[in-house]
Amino acid sequence: MTTVSILGKGNMGPAIARIVEKSGNTAELLGSSDTDKPVTGDIVVLAVPYPAVSTILAQRGGQFAGKIVVDVTNPLDFATFDSLTVPADSSATAEIQAALPDSRVVKGFSTTFAATLAEGNIAGQPTTVLLAGDDADAKSQLADIIKGGGLKAVDAGSLRRAREVEALGFLQITLAAGEKISWAGGFALQA
Repeated sequence: MTTVSILGKGNMGPAIARIVEKSGNTAELLGSSDTDKPVTGDIVVLAVPYPAVSTILAQRGGQFAGKIVVDVTNPLDFATFDSLTVPADSSATAEIQAALPDSRVVKGFSTTFAATLAEGNIAGQPTTVLLAGDDADAKSQLADIIKGGGLKAVDAGSLRRAREVEALGFLQITLAAGEKISWAGGFALQA
């Protein structure tokens, strides 16, 4: 059994916790006021807004050494919804990996809304979670939890693909903000 520490008690944190628990693993939810509680999970999920990441890494980065760190963030300008806020040749996940060289960082859950995670499907298809990262074992461990929770996990490739995954998340958010799709909608891959 794996313990997954989820930083973020907003909509995504509890939705991911339910998937972890449904897969037979243990979820630990930590909020911004829980800085006195250590991160004990083998897997750490950053289910927080992108601007919060630098503070979390400053406060808790040392606790992430040797762990799988899952980046859920979408680094977009929430004031204008018109661009990603990371350089064009990078991603939030790459920045986090650079800041945590002793961790195995994986992009995941950033192209799903909390409602589609909770529902477990989109238009009759299992909700798809795209994964990107350089550590195959880390992606495999996370994929096992996702599949055990009833969802579909797709390996989108190396850490370099995190940029495209973030762009897809950005597109989905802007479509929902523009009322082109609902916040309970999303993408499902059919092979």
